[in-house]
Amino acid sequence: MPLNAAASPALSATPESGRLKEFLQLVLSFRTVLALGLAVIAVFTVSGRFDDPDLWYHLRLGEYIWSTGALPTTDVFSFSAYGHAWTAHEWLSQLGIYGLYRLGGYPALMIGLAFFTSLILILVYSLCCLRTANPLASFLCAVCAWFFASIGTAIRPHMIGYSLLCVELLLLEMGSRDRRWLWGLPPLFALWVNCHGSYFFGMGILAAYCFTCFPLPSWRLLTVEPSLGWKQPVAVLFVSGVALCANPVGTHLLLYPLNVAFHQSASMNSIDEWMRPDLTTERGLGLLVAAALVLLIPLLRRSELRLRDLLMTAMAFGLAMQHVRMLFVFGIVVAPVLARLIDPLIGGSKGKENPFANAVLMTAMAVAIVAGFPDGRDLQKQVRKANPVAAVDYIRKSHLHGPIVNGYQFGGYLMWGFQEEKVFIDGRGDVFDWTGVLAEYGRWVTNSEDANLLLDKYRARLCLLPKQALVNQQMAHLPKWRKVYSDDLSILYSRQDAAVQ
Repeated sequence: MPLNAAASPALSATPESGRLKEFLQLVLSFRTVLALGLAVIAVFTVSGRFDDPDLWYHLRLGEYIWSTGALPTTDVFSFSAYGHAWTAHEWLSQLGIYGLYRLGGYPALMIGLAFFTSLILILVYSLCCLRTANPLASFLCAVCAWFFASIGTAIRPHMIGYSLLCVELLLLEMGSRDRRWLWGLPPLFALWVNCHGSYFFGMGILAAYCFTCFPLPSWRLLTVEPSLGWKQPVAVLFVSGVALCANPVGTHLLLYPLNVAFHQSASMNSIDEWMRPDLTTERGLGLLVAAALVLLIPLLRRSELRLRDLLMTAMAFGLAMQHVRMLFVFGIVVAPVLARLIDPLIGGSKGKENPFANAVLMTAMAVAIVAGFPDGRDLQKQVRKANPVAAVDYIRKSHLHGPIVNGYQFGGYLMWGFQEEKVFIDGRGDVFDWTGVLAEYGRWVTNSEDANLLLDKYRARLCLLPKQALVNQQMAHLPKWRKVYSDDLSILYSRQDAAVQ
């Protein structure tokens, strides 16, 4: 009896101590070190990127929704497209961006950017680890995803959309082992459709997954995974489609990605991120190399390539070949495919775990993250360097008024930082494409027509342009206009009778 009484507490404490030991082993493992290393890469990547011109109109739209409690149904921010039907199709992300700003200003926005960049890389790394037990191969493929993602890391709704894409891929991977995981997709899509148009690609990925769940024959090196049945994935696809209707806009929001593809030709042909990638650049070459590896490694090693991997990679590759911004998506999709293929080629971490060494490395990385994170003053400098802050200050101090014809990249900042006047054009390329304003602006800013045609049509009183804009060559010689301010970034012109008396 005394022996049993003494042994009983020890036995009852064993499960808890075992769980604590497992938790500490996970936290201080080499896999966690690599995951934290990706966070370091993320922070140093975005620390100097508080300069995206679209940030400001996302903030302004979030502020509008926050203050009015409603989504805009027409354009209320510009004078060139004022009153035209338009809806904030990324409203939930924009509301979240503004909420971060209210919470902590610019530093909170930068924390949000660092968080979502780190989250995407760590989710890709986790997905690679599910595909292979090789942490080094998983880390290298996550770095591959970072290589492509670095083209678009900015405080914009697509960071939320691409995070949800990573979650979808994780759920699909786990759903290949246990179908219950797939039922996390309908609520995911209900959130996703209100955040970013990339949900449409996510539905395509899910449809491709469902296709490979049917009993299909394998062909040489192209294999089909052992299926757990097709009925449940198809049911999830249907319910996910229904879940997309959980949005306050309706079918217009569901069809918006198609509108981008087929009814915004001016945007597609003039905005850099929608153009085809230059295949001679580093990322262009990387796109070709990564796609080639997906095909060549199975051929050369006589190893298997999954049909699901091939379909998803082909979808992402096709989009990336059409639009620069889709390189981001390609990196997310191709990374886990490459991880499985290069696993046999790269030695994993076979040594015994050293928790103390791992803890030292993690501490050093945490210090690096804190040291590399920009403070408020640095963020202010980045804002002033990339936006016409000084020009707006001059307009206010000089009491200049009237319609402002502005450069495309300045419109977002004017929406946010100079709300006294409506903008001429901003980063919402859709509404300006539909109304023809974007095409007009393109002809005007490239000196393709008489500058007075646009200025007189919109009764402009001020003109704020990037210093490198070609139309400055005309503006400098127009008799009704004179340059009243310039700096390293911008030039401000004023119609003569608009000058301060």
